[in-house]
Amino acid sequence: MERRRTVDQVVEAYAWWVLRWRWPILILTIVATVLAARGGGFLTFSTNYRAFFSKANPQLATFEALQDIYTKNDNILFVLAPEDGQVFTGTTLNAVEHLTREAWKLPYAMRVDSVTNFQHTRADGDDLIVADLVTEALNQPPEALTEAQQVALREPLLLDRLIPPATHVTGVNVTLQLPGKNLAEVTIAAAKARQLAAEIREAHPGMAVYLTGVTMLNNAFSESSRRDMSQLLPIMYLAMLIIMFWLLRSISGTVATLLVIAFSAAGAMGLAGWTGLSLTGPSAQAPTMIMTLAVADSIHILVIMLREMRQGLGKREALVESLRLNMQPVFLTSLTTAIGFLSMNFSDAPPFRHLGNITATGVGLAFVHSVLFLPAFMSLLPVRVKPCDTASWPMIDRVGEFVVRRHRAVLWVSAPIVVMLALWIPRNELNDQFVNYFNKSIAFRTDTDFAMENLASIMGSATL
Repeated sequence: MERRRTVDQVVEAYAWWVLRWRWPILILTIVATVLAARGGGFLTFSTNYRAFFSKANPQLATFEALQDIYTKNDNILFVLAPEDGQVFTGTTLNAVEHLTREAWKLPYAMRVDSVTNFQHTRADGDDLIVADLVTEALNQPPEALTEAQQVALREPLLLDRLIPPATHVTGVNVTLQLPGKNLAEVTIAAAKARQLAAEIREAHPGMAVYLTGVTMLNNAFSESSRRDMSQLLPIMYLAMLIIMFWLLRSISGTVATLLVIAFSAAGAMGLAGWTGLSLTGPSAQAPTMIMTLAVADSIHILVIMLREMRQGLGKREALVESLRLNMQPVFLTSLTTAIGFLSMNFSDAPPFRHLGNITATGVGLAFVHSVLFLPAFMSLLPVRVKPCDTASWPMIDRVGEFVVRRHRAVLWVSAPIVVMLALWIPRNELNDQFVNYFNKSIAFRTDTDFAMENLASIMGSATL
């Protein structure tokens, strides 16, 4: 009891110190946040699936050694699906020829494979003639195209790679040699490939063109992460704003909480930029996690402050009392949460280590801002509350009071629900297929699904 009284006295003294020096604290907090957030300008998006493997990963080392001997498997696979479902017609093969020629002009292209430029060897008397399987398709008679179809279906390098047995679609595979000197290489190649696909669709009506391949996969990771950060985060902030105002019924408390969230997320992402981290799909989700945790810290302090003010305390006294009651639980919650995220450093995949470190940093910043910036800022804002009895408590207080008063009933009802939900744990499946990382609303996912269902896997086509 004596120890508890001493801790409370220390926290009270700290709270009064924060209120006394609120202006310097606010200025220093804002300046420190701005300096940390400036590191966000150095953040980059990794567009290489190799980022999911550590440099010490033996499989990656073996894979790269193989590529050093032969060639890299970075590729873009165009899948052409004619409207009539027949590839070996003059019209369709003319489109394949057109695409094959133009594909050589893509940035970093080092090889283009298609059914038309396949080097077919045939005997002419004592001579062996090696030539493209199909040339000037529009001028070829049907018999020649039928013969080309038969050759393609007998050729292991084409069958189920660039042409399926049904011959209803075909692929044009572009192998790229990316220098690896510029993070924009993948983005540039993907953009040009999309432009070329659009030109083929326009020049050859009735021809559907799908884009997949390792390069498009890498580009999809970057695009998805950027889209989530630019679209989902604002929506989540807006939803959080509405919910917080509805629960707190305090404009000043809602504004202060939003600032704590913004400062914590911006500071953590900025510090990641200062350390030279490259964002990936998993690590780009850190701001969302930080937002959730920062809200929890701030809500704890604000709810108690508003409750104390409704019971007659002044704003400053209510802030001190809230910090006294919440300092230890908020600190322990933040500490254990940070430790949990830091444990992700045991993962072999760097993106998950980065996610853990960025989120743990954000959790620490959220705690600091909640017990430093938040009370200092709230002491300056006008806060108006009406005294009330228990019958008119806010919903949060009423829920808490109900749980305490009916704790046995809550326990007996919630325990079976938890057990029932836990029974579904074995239904979880471990799926590390990169394609399934993306929602079907993303063009890369739908294009790749079509390619894999009708032609070949994106990795298989890359090994041509």
